[in-house]
Amino acid sequence: MSEQNYQPPKVWEWKQNSGGAFANINRPVSGATHERVLPVGTHPLQLYSLGTPNGQKVTIMLEELLALGVSGAEYDAWLIRIGEGDQFSSGFVEINPNSKIPALSDHSTTPPTRVFESGNILLYLAENLVSSCRKILPVAPKPSIGCSGCRARHRSSAAASATSITMRQ
Repeated sequence: MSEQNYQPPKVWEWKQNSGGAFANINRPVSGATHERVLPVGTHPLQLYSLGTPNGQKVTIMLEELLALGVSGAEYDAWLIRIGEGDQFSSGFVEINPNSKIPALSDHSTTPPTRVFESGNILLYLAENLVSSCRKILPVAPKPSIGCSGCRARHRSSAAASATSITMRQ
């Protein structure tokens, strides 16, 4: 079979056990391991996550935006049980091909905008909830530079090997 004709399977099965306590949350492969459609609620923002430090960052920002009265920050939260492999479902991998939490689907756009990596989601929310952006990101030159520096430091140190990407489906 030539590489030009190769078609990856819709659901790939990994048969090798790597061992260790956290072997089931990270895998040396990409792609879905099982079929599962993710639930979608009534709000435009759909958050798929768990209460880990990275998962909490996005929830905290959304709750802060709601406390500021930003109605565009209303969201539905869905539990992704990383210990049970939910992040490897076909529905989750459609949003985040890296199979890591958190992931956000913004249904206020057509097609829905897929956003993943916690720092990237935070920036997406700050930039795209335009009326509230000035409440979250400073506009004066010195505070703005400081905020940008902190964001860059966080993103480079917390996710040195990850790529922050916003993708439209």
